Amino acid sequence: MALLTLARIEEQQRRPETELWREFEIARPRILGALLDAVVHGLRATAGIELDRLPRRADFAIWATACETALWPAGTFARAYAANRRATIETIIEADPIATCVRAIMVDRTMWTGSASDLLRLCAESARDGIARGGARAESPRALAGRLRRAQTFLRTLGIDIAFSREGRTGTRMIRVSTSAEDTVSTVSIGAARTNGSGRDQPGLARVPE
Repeated sequence: MALLTLARIEEQQRRPETELWREFEIARPRILGALLDAVVHGLRATAGIELDRLPRRADFAIWATACETALWPAGTFARAYAANRRATIETIIEADPIATCVRAIMVDRTMWTGSASDLLRLCAESARDGIARGGARAESPRALAGRLRRAQTFLRTLGIDIAFSREGRTGTRMIRVSTSAEDTVSTVSIGAARTNGSGRDQPGLARVPE
């Protein structure tokens, strides 16, 4: 999913739709020509593109990487893709009080282990102290565990790993939360250049800055 935020149109910039489409029809041949140039470039470059890591929608990432230098400098797609993905994940986490609470709890620690009841109590305390917004919003430890499982993938991309296990003779359900050194959002689209048969280096993607 790609999120787009459109700029506000000021009053003095507003115009009738007929005028907009008239100008678009004038520009359409140039737009189509630029897109076809990018497609031709991408078809030539695709075989020489290697990504160190394949994100979801891997074919899309490879194709965009192959086409990008027809329109923008190498690495533009990687930065835009990583920034958009991070914004999407941040939006999802901010809308989930449980994920927000876990993220706040892990700011000043690298490991937390306990039961769902322990985490529910900790989230409630954090909400009272104003650390996490919106409160725990989970009526029971079981409900909290379910919410946490759904947020697990998104938290992992921000460097927070969650593991569920059973411990002791009674098989007590435990939750282990830890922070990892790597933030996967910023590295999913790192590419490597490869030389094709013509001897020209195909552009790769530089590491996306934090």
